[in-house]
Amino acid sequence: MSMSDNIADMLTRIRNGQKSKLLNVALPMSNLKCTVLDVLKSEGFIVGYTKDVEKRVIDISLKYSRVGEPAISEIHRVSKPGKRIYSSINDLPGYFNNMGIHILSTSHGVMSDRQAKKVNVGGEVICKVF
Repeated sequence: MSMSDNIADMLTRIRNGQKSKLLNVALPMSNLKCTVLDVLKSEGFIVGYTKDVEKRVIDISLKYSRVGEPAISEIHRVSKPGKRIYSSINDLPGYFNNMGIHILSTSHGVMSDRQAKKVNVGGEVICKVF
């Protein structure tokens, strides 16, 4: 069965894995997923991920606090295949009083809204994470 929205599937697997208190979540590999996971790792929302090129699988290590609370409280897809959402960096509102982030696909690559403000570039809003 073909999947129409790979990023939404990845976000749902992360969300469901953290609700189930799993340490690792596996999903099919793609370059866009890897760049989004790089942003999540650099912002401290996941521990990391490993790629198995032969099996074409990504294994994500989820992050929890000392008391077992997940590092990601909310993770939502913003731009969808049926309706793309684009925003300039000046028009992008802060998420949870700038404690959360938006992940953007820009002409300079996939980056968080904090990095996009430094470069002063907008783009497609992929998802928002808190």
